[in-house]
Amino acid sequence: MTNRPQGSLYIGVTSDLVKRIHQHRTGEVDGFSKRYNLKHLIHYEQFGTMELAITRERKLKNWHRDWKINLINEHNPQWRDLAKDIGFE
Repeated sequence: MTNRPQGSLYIGVTSDLVKRIHQHRTGEVDGFSKRYNLKHLIHYEQFGTMELAITRERKLKNWHRDWKINLINEHNPQWRDLAKDIGFE
């Protein structure tokens, strides 16, 4: 999640992506993403188990910012809000 292209980045794991996007957009959950107004889904990955997803989340959180930006640019170079593809405005 981000607030704008090249902006602040939030990495998290969820078993319900639609619900989690809604929480980010409405500010339901206090914390980093609410404080920095992170409402745009710019990258996501799917895994077969929560264990694999958590392992990947931990790995990404330890990455340098430049590596994270490179990953986003590789898959979404315009930093388009991917939540729009699944029904969000």
